[in-house]
Amino acid sequence: MSILDKAKNYVENLFKDKLSSVYFYHNFIHTTYAVQKADEIIKHTNLSEIDREKVLIALWFHDVGFTDCNAEGHEARSSAIMKDFLRKDNFSDEYIDEVSRLILSTEKHHQPQGLLEMIMKDADFSHFASPFYNDSAEALRKEWELTGGMCFSNDEWNEMNVDFLKNKHRYFTDYAKENWEPLKLKNVKKLEKKIDKEEKPKKENSDKKDQKSDRSVDTLFRVTLNNHTRLSDIADSKANILLSVNAIIISVCLSVLVPKLDAPKNTHLIIPTFFLLISSVLTIIFAILSTKPNVTKTTFTDQDIKDRKVNLLFFGNFHQMEFNHYLNSMHDLIKDRDYIYDSMVKDLYYLGKVLDRKYKLLSITYKIFMAGIVISVLSFAYAFLSL
Repeated sequence: MSILDKAKNYVENLFKDKLSSVYFYHNFIHTTYAVQKADEIIKHTNLSEIDREKVLIALWFHDVGFTDCNAEGHEARSSAIMKDFLRKDNFSDEYIDEVSRLILSTEKHHQPQGLLEMIMKDADFSHFASPFYNDSAEALRKEWELTGGMCFSNDEWNEMNVDFLKNKHRYFTDYAKENWEPLKLKNVKKLEKKIDKEEKPKKENSDKKDQKSDRSVDTLFRVTLNNHTRLSDIADSKANILLSVNAIIISVCLSVLVPKLDAPKNTHLIIPTFFLLISSVLTIIFAILSTKPNVTKTTFTDQDIKDRKVNLLFFGNFHQMEFNHYLNSMHDLIKDRDYIYDSMVKDLYYLGKVLDRKYKLLSITYKIFMAGIVISVLSFAYAFLSL
């Protein structure tokens, strides 16, 4: 396993075990996105493989300091965790110090020195040019509310974001300037339109607390649902990779190896070929199971709807209803905010159950694939050595 794969697995497990759930932005999803965007920049530069490795390791670790539940000085804590990790793999002090310098360069006000630090800064702020920028910004807003008690009105938040994006942030690499800066400006224009459309009249002081609470809850549901959806997409893409790889292995075996097994001189290849085919078939089966949709068929009565036992937001329930009946039920749902939240909670809960099943099956799939490849290679080696 490469050091980048080890770093990814280490950080994923560290976030899973130690990161507080209030970190809606600084989490594994943000880290993975930053790594992907850094690789996108690197593909358009003449960076060496060793420098690419340093940058990606630094990005995998750049936010692990948040596991101590404190944003202040998280870069230094992230660097310390990275050093312990690399020392176990016997990396040189010079290499470790270079990666540490890259992690520390992600500090908000640090001016990057050299191409590697520029890539770090641009990747860390790549979400400014993302089509999901608004969701990322709301996730950060919610995180600040829960961790630092910093609450902003819609006007204050939008104006602060516009000011930062227009006046305080800039991309450094040529690739980001050319490809991401125009997308960032589009997001700025969207924010400016929001500010123009905001209602000016102020509400009564007694209502402000309730409004903040409602907005926080809405943001919580939106961000959590978005995270669930992204995790599901990641799982499906991993399963698709395994499906493609093993389909190629099977086609090569059937077209190249199997026709030659009839010859007496090739009998020693029968068992290794059998192991390789079986492991590939099992991997494909479990990969398909992990992506297989699970559509539930639920029957319910009008009384169940009145008693709020039916989730009208899930198609597996309402697809059986007549349109007029569904329309009337949705009108009742919209009038009752508690009913809306109950339905959304059910949605999130069952999405989580689906994700749990996906990742358990995906974990089994990877283990089968890894074990099958190792056993097959060893079997082929033994077969050739025993001739």
